[in-house]
Amino acid sequence: MAAAASLMLLMAAALAGGDDSDWVRLPSKCEVCKYVAVELKSAFEETGRTKEVIDTKYGFLDGKGSAVKYTQSDIRLIEVTENICKRLLDYNLHKERSGSNRFAKGMSETFETLHNLVHKGVKVVMDIPYELWNETSAEVADLKKQCDVLVEEYEDVIEDWYRHHQTEDLSQFLCANHVLKGKDTSCLAEKWTGKKGDLASVGEKQSKKKSGKKKKKGQKDEREGAASLPDTGEALEGVQEQAPLTHSPADEL
Repeated sequence: MAAAASLMLLMAAALAGGDDSDWVRLPSKCEVCKYVAVELKSAFEETGRTKEVIDTKYGFLDGKGSAVKYTQSDIRLIEVTENICKRLLDYNLHKERSGSNRFAKGMSETFETLHNLVHKGVKVVMDIPYELWNETSAEVADLKKQCDVLVEEYEDVIEDWYRHHQTEDLSQFLCANHVLKGKDTSCLAEKWTGKKGDLASVGEKQSKKKSGKKKKKGQKDEREGAASLPDTGEALEGVQEQAPLTHSPADEL
């Protein structure tokens, strides 16, 4: 009985959000633009790491043309904008958060708790069948739908930023200066600081750690190459540990 009562309290606290009319609160234009800008920044950062060069000669009958860096090409812009709204389907609704922070990647704290209860054998009864717990919510589906409209409507603005204003913050340029000009822009300033155990925050931290490990590994490989260390893993490990001893007394002086 105590467990059942606790579960009912948990469900009430996690799922309550006002009256029934507040159950589904579709994203505002500010929220849509905010996450479109976030994903555009991320996509341009990801595609900006390549050194690929595109040969444009094939488009001319006389064979004239020039080589263009992929990072400065129309192809990159088209590929990013065509796929940007699909990325929003990776988001989930975090009802325990306020404001625009309710949209984030990773499992929400509420559903993480409920999944853990189910795995422990607790019977959880909800209006939503268990099989649909991880399905795209109405809010996220609408986020993607509004994104499609926004990207098409402000295609010229995004292209202008890409060609001439990449030094400017995209959220400010696209959202504050154009999409939300004269409208509420408060959501753009909302930041999620994260909580201990938050899956979304943990995912971001792990991503940063992986990036840091790659950099350290690259620096380590450079040092090993410069020192002409042996090729075998065991030999490398042994030499690394004794690296300070490889210098002669004269070198130390």
